[in-house]
Amino acid sequence: MADLLELVKRKDPHEREFHQALQGVLSSVQPLLDQNHAYPQAGILERITEPERIITFRVPWMDGRGKVRVNRGYMVEMSNAVGPFKGGLRFHPSVNQSILKFLAFEQVFKNALTTLPLGGAGGGADFDPKGKSDAEVMEFCQSFMKELFRHIGPCTDIPGSDIGVGSREIGYLFGMYRKLKNEFSGALTGKGIGWGGSLFRQEAVGYGAVYFAAEMMNERWNLPLEGRTCLVSGSGKVALSTTEKLIDLGAKVLTLSDSNGYVYDSEGLNRDKLEFVKRLKNIRRGRIEEYIEKYPSAVYTSLHEDMEHNPLWNHRAECAFPAATQNEINLKDAYHLINNNVRLICECASMPCTAQAVEIFLKKNILYAPGKAANAGGAAVSGLEMTQNSTHLPWSLEELDRRLEMIMKNIHTTCLEAAQRYGCQGNYAVGANIAAFSKVADAMLDQGLL
Repeated sequence: MADLLELVKRKDPHEREFHQALQGVLSSVQPLLDQNHAYPQAGILERITEPERIITFRVPWMDGRGKVRVNRGYMVEMSNAVGPFKGGLRFHPSVNQSILKFLAFEQVFKNALTTLPLGGAGGGADFDPKGKSDAEVMEFCQSFMKELFRHIGPCTDIPGSDIGVGSREIGYLFGMYRKLKNEFSGALTGKGIGWGGSLFRQEAVGYGAVYFAAEMMNERWNLPLEGRTCLVSGSGKVALSTTEKLIDLGAKVLTLSDSNGYVYDSEGLNRDKLEFVKRLKNIRRGRIEEYIEKYPSAVYTSLHEDMEHNPLWNHRAECAFPAATQNEINLKDAYHLINNNVRLICECASMPCTAQAVEIFLKKNILYAPGKAANAGGAAVSGLEMTQNSTHLPWSLEELDRRLEMIMKNIHTTCLEAAQRYGCQGNYAVGANIAAFSKVADAMLDQGLL
């Protein structure tokens, strides 16, 4: 394991996010490899950590003042051993090959846990939709798709949405794909309801994470989420759907945030407050600071890049749901959470906790739900959208919610059983990694040397 990780670091020394994701999986699956000697012999580790292909391309577009801009686009296709490549598209200035390789690598195992026949991929560009007009976003998306369409399709690679890519962006992307391919197919997920999209897509990740957390609470302590105080980071669709389901189950959500700062509401968010934030973020694309203008009893705290920790995680609560971005909880934040009586950490975002934070959570016997298991609801409902596209039959909101809850309960059981089978009872991180890795590895063995 150490030799392989060192080799990967030597080949791509600047890909820190990918190294972190890789180390998280490799540190868990040694018991599996000890009992399955066919895996090392077939070079499964070496093959599963190297993408099938990485596509990099330029994206020229014209801004509203007539000036030509150029961004860099990517598609990382990590593995299609279980099914066609499937992952999100991210538009954000921080996007680079390392981040997309980590997202694609995590997506392989996340999709495997859902039991749906999907592989893993990740794509995007270092383009920032914030502050851009609809016309500029459309110009960029159309230019981006002029290259991407060559590499995607309903049986090849089915991108979906991630940070910076919402229904607006998916609409522009799909429109250009349909024009270039002269076909209407399920080549993208997250589409509009009226033209092939699925109900419940926006809520899936957050709802699924809360369902997973509820199963953990019930399994460990035979307790419900009702009445629990919760910290939630972010204010995008994942954070807001997480908050919505927590409110539905009777929990008390105290915080929300964006890149500039966070609000702490000691009274807790209710339906009216949540609807205000939804309008603020989704319609006006405003900042979370405006929350205190509407609800002055709340407190707003600014965040700065040079901070050694995030004060959002230094409030007393029982549960934490990081739903913003990767590595938002470091070691200092982890100790703040533990010292403030937090008993459950549920990753709604992809890899929001650093390796050091995860280590201390496990050492202190804190209930920790890894993102590849807890936030697999988005992948699950994307797969269900593909099923609806192929059958041309929409499902009701109630049917999708029922299917999602069942999938999350099954993932919870799968993680627990795998952890127990390999001597790590109650360790969801180990269970998730082993269960997902074995499914992908067995498919690779069955299909020969590719």
